[in-house]
Amino acid sequence: MKDKSRIVFTVLGIFAAIVVFFALTVYLAGMILGTQKQFVPGGGVGLLEVKGVLVDAEETIRQLKELRDDRSVKVIVLRVDSPGGVVGPSQEIYEEVKKVAAKKKVIASFGSVAASGGYYIAAPATKIYANPGTITGSIGVILKFSNIEGLLGKIGLKSLNVKSGEHKDIGSSTRPMTESDRVILQGVIDSIHSQFLKAVAEGRKLPMEEVVKVADGRIFTGEQALQYKLVDVLGNEQDAIAEAARIAGIKGEPRIIKPTKKKVSMWDFFVGGGESRLAGFLRGKAGFSANYELDGPDMLLMQR
Repeated sequence: MKDKSRIVFTVLGIFAAIVVFFALTVYLAGMILGTQKQFVPGGGVGLLEVKGVLVDAEETIRQLKELRDDRSVKVIVLRVDSPGGVVGPSQEIYEEVKKVAAKKKVIASFGSVAASGGYYIAAPATKIYANPGTITGSIGVILKFSNIEGLLGKIGLKSLNVKSGEHKDIGSSTRPMTESDRVILQGVIDSIHSQFLKAVAEGRKLPMEEVVKVADGRIFTGEQALQYKLVDVLGNEQDAIAEAARIAGIKGEPRIIKPTKKKVSMWDFFVGGGESRLAGFLRGKAGFSANYELDGPDMLLMQR
């Protein structure tokens, strides 16, 4: 009887050890792959990186909410390295940063470029750090069109549209832009631009007249931006992290807590990823969208 009990307990012990080992392996794998939250005793500094052209806000917003709700995250550093992007996603990220900043301090840190929409999303931050040579500013909106009517004519093609109203094909690349088209589009640009100005004025707590003076689309270095109060401090990412730790009352080297990465299935990778890349291409080349995006010399864009 004792032998049978010993065998049962041995089997149960082995089974329990296997379960614990498996759970620990899954947890460690999640930590390595960035899909498992970290446990940080005493709290740490959350770090969210926003890089590249802003064409979709979903993942950034998810990560912001995760850091906001994580009790071990005492303060958040928003690292921005972006020339901007489409208006909608830029505004959505801005609104979420604004909400998060109302609950936890958000310190923005600018990399090589944080211009237009890249600046927009950081405006509500508690404090903004920039490198002296960071390319920033570019507070403005742009709509870009191409007209290929002449090219089509040369190869014997003609575009025909049947529309419900005069301006249904506004912005079409196969017909000249009329003066009434231009007036309508300028009205759209002016409206979106005023939204940008309001966001900067509110986020930076600046009088509107001061924002208007620098909101003609021009770019600034971080050093110049400091003079216009568009940023608060000249410093790198580590300086921003150190300031975040100080605000949170963390002694010594702070632990960095990054949000978990989105789990991507093979289907999402090959189909969803391709779909988003195609959508981004169409927006940039043939689509109709207003952009908060730096649009200048290639040498500036190469800095991102």
